[in-house]
Amino acid sequence: MDEDVLTTLKILIIGESGVGKSSLLLRFTDDTFDPELAATIGVDFKVKTISVDGNKAKLAIWDTAGQERFRTLTPSYYRGAQGVILVYDVTRRDTFVKLDNWLNELETYCTRNDIVNMLVGNKIDKENREVDRNEGLKFARKHSMLFIEASAKTCDGVQCAFEELVEKIIQTPGLWESENQNKGVKLSHREEGQGGGASGLGSFLLLPASISKPPYRNVEATLPNYHNSKDKCQHLYKVLSERV
Repeated sequence: MDEDVLTTLKILIIGESGVGKSSLLLRFTDDTFDPELAATIGVDFKVKTISVDGNKAKLAIWDTAGQERFRTLTPSYYRGAQGVILVYDVTRRDTFVKLDNWLNELETYCTRNDIVNMLVGNKIDKENREVDRNEGLKFARKHSMLFIEASAKTCDGVQCAFEELVEKIIQTPGLWESENQNKGVKLSHREEGQGGGASGLGSFLLLPASISKPPYRNVEATLPNYHNSKDKCQHLYKVLSERV
């Protein structure tokens, strides 16, 4: 079923807690918005196939919790990524000020020098803006990043953000050509089948060592019973990380 897919790409979404990373992901993959969406626990993971300029690419998109207590997942999370979406909330200046911290983390753990970075100013639908668009644009230019403002609520800019990122990655063959056959994200038939149309979605949340007692809120797993055991969740996370 993937004969016409050019490549599989690992995309990360990073940024402070509450900036709307999960909402952007859900808007892009499911075209839904939940104003009461709970904070991510560990890592959320979805897969969607898109076509950009006639090239079809399967995206394995990783969304991590922004809280400091989940940083133990960081090294595996960054390994092998070809693109990163760094998100801030235009109504919270503190999330913009902390962008440098995320770029430092990216530089520390990323395994590629030519990774494509996209800066996204989210929640432009709100009126109490604290970060001007020109500030975001200036920051992006300073750090050689793509830039767009978006709203997961209204859908503005969301599709464009992912498509521009993928287009830039495809225009950088060294990011994916040499690894296309052996190191792409490989999903089982069951994982690929969890969705309709062109987007096969597999979603689960994985827990850091700091969380030790069940039940875990909003924790899903693509393998049976894995949501009931911290050790099994961590094992699943390790197995999946080794695939990318």
